[in-house]
Amino acid sequence: MKSTTLHLALIGDYNPDVIAHQAIPVAVQQAADSLGLTVHVQWLDTDKITSTAPLHAFDGFWCVPASPYRDTDGALRAIQFAREQKRPFLGTCGGFQHAVLEYARNVLGWADAEHGELAPTAKRAVITPLSCALVEATDTVRLVPYTRIAEAYGTLDLHEGYRCRYGINPEFADALLEADLIPSGHDSAGDLRAMELLDHPFFVATLFQPERAALKGITPPLVIALLKASA
Repeated sequence: MKSTTLHLALIGDYNPDVIAHQAIPVAVQQAADSLGLTVHVQWLDTDKITSTAPLHAFDGFWCVPASPYRDTDGALRAIQFAREQKRPFLGTCGGFQHAVLEYARNVLGWADAEHGELAPTAKRAVITPLSCALVEATDTVRLVPYTRIAEAYGTLDLHEGYRCRYGINPEFADALLEADLIPSGHDSAGDLRAMELLDHPFFVATLFQPERAALKGITPPLVIALLKASA
């Protein structure tokens, strides 16, 4: 690894009451300690991401849970930057949803793509309510072999926690996942729970919240992988 000091941006609006927001700094510190790195973490409020200029200072990006964000466009701007500049990126829960939305709009050219939580009547809502809400739920996840996420975990079978009500709209799933955006994990019912970009050093998004493991003293492998990629 080239650098021992990293600058990691957390895309999202910090709320001390959100479990994931409590867990993320713990997860990052645990992963940094295990790798012998110093990581400077900075929360980027979505309504303050008005240009890409400040984003160049960061080695990696994590789009965090607890959407809707104060400014969807700010979140999408940071995700687009990470994707186009090949900066390591992790999206969890709301970060997964917005990574899909950014890809739909800016890669597939679907200008009318929307998030169903913000625009429930949109004709092209690429994110819609899950058939069964995953609020404080845990479930098994089966990973796709030879993917970045499978490499990070070193196993294909996970048990992860959620706090989520929205996921990919099955109506658009095939079109969303037919090029560089690939499915990399499914739950016990076969529904998509993780995805990643092929043409990128590290761009992984999960509907589950791997950071929660940190609150039980377990260092999340996906956070270790994010920091490794960022270094």
